[in-house]
Amino acid sequence: MNYQTITLSIDDGIARLTLNRPDRLNAFNVQMQDELFDAFARIEAEGSGARVLLLGANGRGFCSGVDLTDRKPLPAGQKHDLGASLEAKNPLFAKLYRFPMPVVCAVNGVAAGMGVGLALACDIVLAARGASFVLAFSRIGLAPDCGVSFFLPRLIGLARANACSLLGEKITAEQAQAWGMIWKAVDDARLADEANALAARLAAGATLSFRMTSATLKAGIEQPLEAVLAEEATVQRRLGYSEDYAEGVLAFLEKRPARFVGR
Repeated sequence: MNYQTITLSIDDGIARLTLNRPDRLNAFNVQMQDELFDAFARIEAEGSGARVLLLGANGRGFCSGVDLTDRKPLPAGQKHDLGASLEAKNPLFAKLYRFPMPVVCAVNGVAAGMGVGLALACDIVLAARGASFVLAFSRIGLAPDCGVSFFLPRLIGLARANACSLLGEKITAEQAQAWGMIWKAVDDARLADEANALAARLAAGATLSFRMTSATLKAGIEQPLEAVLAEEATVQRRLGYSEDYAEGVLAFLEKRPARFVGR
C-alpha cells in the first residue's frame, strides 16, 4: 500500500510508524484507519525484522481526534451511525493494546478525543512538555470512546477520569506524568531522541520476555488473582525454556551484556 496518511519504516529492529496529516493535526479519518491496519499487519509479518513499535506523529499535534469533516453529508432527516463507525475502528485499538512487541508512543503535541485512546493503548508513553491531552467528547455531546473508558480510570482513577471527561479540561504532559497517565514528560527538543533511544534499548532486549510481561501485567488489571497466578506460571514456564533465558543466565554468569534473539 502506498501510504498517504502515515509513514512506516523498519530499521535495526524498530518499526517507526508516524501519523502524517500535519495540516489536520493528524485528525483520524477512514483512510488513516485502513492504512494503520495494513501497517500493523506488515510490522507483525514474519520476516519484517521488527522487535519494537515506535508510534509518533508529524507536525504540531499528535492526533486531534476523529476528522469530523471526513463524514459525508446525509439527506435531510438522516444521521450518521457513530456506533457502526466505532465498530469498524475498535479492533485497531485492541490490536495496538495487545501488540506482540513493545509499543512506545511519542506524543509531540495535542492528543484529543480518540488521539488520547491511541496514545494510552501503547505500553510506554513519552510526551513533550508542550503536549497536552484533551477529552473533548463532552464538548460535542458525546461520551469517551476508542478505549478511553477502559484505559483512563485504570491509569488515573475514577475520580480524575470522571472530572477530565465531564469537564473536558486540558491535561498537561506534566500533569499526566504526575497522575500516572503516561510514563514521562520530556523537553520538547528531546522527545525524538529519547523516544528513539528507548525504542533502541527495547529492540536490543529480550523481546519475548517483554511481550509476555506486558500481557501478564494487563491480565493483572483485568482478571482475578487466581487467574493471574496461573497465567504467571504458564508464562514463566515458556520463558524458562527460551533461548533468551539461557543466554541471559549465561551472560550474567560470564559478566557480559546479553545478546538476546527474541525466542
